[in-house]
Amino acid sequence: MTWKQTMRLLIKDKLGLLGIILLTFFIGISIFAPQIIPYDPNEQHYSETGELLRMEPPSKEHLFGTTRLGRDIFSQVIAGTRVALFVGIVSAIMVTIIGTVIALVAGYFGGWIDDLLMRMTDIVYGIPFLPFAMIMVAVLGPSIWNIIIAIVLISWRTTTRVIRSEVLTLKQRSFIQAAKLSGAGSFRIIFRHLVPNILPLALVFGSLAMGWAIVTEASVSFLGYGDPLLISWGKILFDAYVAQAITEAWWWVVPPGLAITLLVMSGFFVSRSLEEILDPRLR
Repeated sequence: MTWKQTMRLLIKDKLGLLGIILLTFFIGISIFAPQIIPYDPNEQHYSETGELLRMEPPSKEHLFGTTRLGRDIFSQVIAGTRVALFVGIVSAIMVTIIGTVIALVAGYFGGWIDDLLMRMTDIVYGIPFLPFAMIMVAVLGPSIWNIIIAIVLISWRTTTRVIRSEVLTLKQRSFIQAAKLSGAGSFRIIFRHLVPNILPLALVFGSLAMGWAIVTEASVSFLGYGDPLLISWGKILFDAYVAQAITEAWWWVVPPGLAITLLVMSGFFVSRSLEEILDPRLR
């Protein structure tokens, strides 16, 4: 597909275009965060009389107001963008690779290998997502990498299920049979002939995994299991909840909540657009 055709499809798909704009916006914020952040996210602010600016509403000096400890919420939300994108992108890449490889091996080789891998997938499906992540973080310690590991250990299951079904269909096609007759080995067939055909589907599920990873990290942090050394959107909401300010200080809750919503929406909109752009059958 040419660049002009891709742009034509994006312009036609308004939600996909909106998703790309939102995702680009958040990526730009994360890249230029040091230049955008007006204050240290952990710095406490005082009035001219030396009084702590506790839960001050939005103003010219503090666009999103301040927390109970007098910290600038705008600076915290900007800093949290980097954490959200890091968790989302790293988790999406790992989930896509693991889920796709398992699906390719199970679908192509079949037999006892397929049965073993699919039973393992069924077991993972039986594990509740958020409680598992909480237990993992509680056992291994509150670290951003432990949260990512917990997300990846659960999220690959859907990618594997869907891509395996596609592999089962593709391996019956004539071009795969021709490759076998020409003497091509199993791994050559998998990575040379199957991977290019399932790559669009893998990318779609990768963008979906990014959204789920961001929501999971925010949920775990909101429940108090986040990395204490990092400022994330979920941790901002957790601090507001602990301070019993959710119903009193809307400026403390709405910005991080809205940021989570928009970033997750952008992932879903982009996946919707990618599916049509990369899969000619949908066009």
